[in-house]
Amino acid sequence: MQRSSRSKFLLVVTGLVAVGTLAGCASGGQPTATETVTAPPPSPSVSASTPQSAPATPSAGSGSGSGSGSGSSGAAAGDRCAVSSLAGRIEAGSGGAAGSVVVHLVLENTGSSSCTLQGWPGVSFVGSGDGEQIGAAATQEKSSPHPTVTLAPGKTAVAPLKIVRAENYSSGDCSPQTPDGFRVYPPGSEQSLFVQDTDYQACASADAALLSVQAFVPEGQATS
Repeated sequence: MQRSSRSKFLLVVTGLVAVGTLAGCASGGQPTATETVTAPPPSPSVSASTPQSAPATPSAGSGSGSGSGSGSSGAAAGDRCAVSSLAGRIEAGSGGAAGSVVVHLVLENTGSSSCTLQGWPGVSFVGSGDGEQIGAAATQEKSSPHPTVTLAPGKTAVAPLKIVRAENYSSGDCSPQTPDGFRVYPPGSEQSLFVQDTDYQACASADAALLSVQAFVPEGQATS
C-alpha cells in the first residue's frame, strides 16, 4: 500500500517536470514580438507677446520765460538764428484795447549771414538787476500765423506782444513791480537775450498773467 502511493507521487512529479521543460522550450524557440512606439514631440509653446511701441519722441519745448521758445522743424538747424547774432527791442504796435497794450517785439539779425526764425518766442518780465523772472511767462497765441522768416543781415522779424495793464488787478492780487525789461527766448532756442524796457508794470504774482505773444512774421506784416 505504501509502495503504491510512493509510485503515484513519483509519476506526478515526473509529469510536472516534463510539462515545465516543454513549456520552457516552446517559450525559448518563439519569443514574443514587441513594438516600440515613439511619441511625437510636444508642440512648441507660442508666446503671444505684443512688442511695445517705441517711446514717443518728445515734443518741442513750449515758450516760457524759463525755457525755450516754440519753433518748427521746417528750417534746418544750421540756418536758425543764434542768440549771438540777434539783438532785440520793443517798438510801438497797434495800441491794443482797453486795459491792455500791444507792442512789437523786434529781433534783428546782427550777424554776417542770413538765418531763419519760425514760431513763437518765450517771453517774460525780468527784474531785480539780475534777470530774475517776474510773474508768469507769456502765453503763446497758437492761432496766429507762423511762417518761416528768413533774415538777411540787418533785417528784422516782429512778434506782436500783448501786455495787460497791471492796474487791472488789485495790489494784493498783482504785487506790482517795475521790471528791467524782458527775457526773450528765440523760437527753438534754449538761450535767451535781454530786451531792456521799463515802460510797463509787471505783477510778481504768477496768478496775474499779463503777457501773450504771437509768432514772428516779417517786418511790416504784423497785423496787430
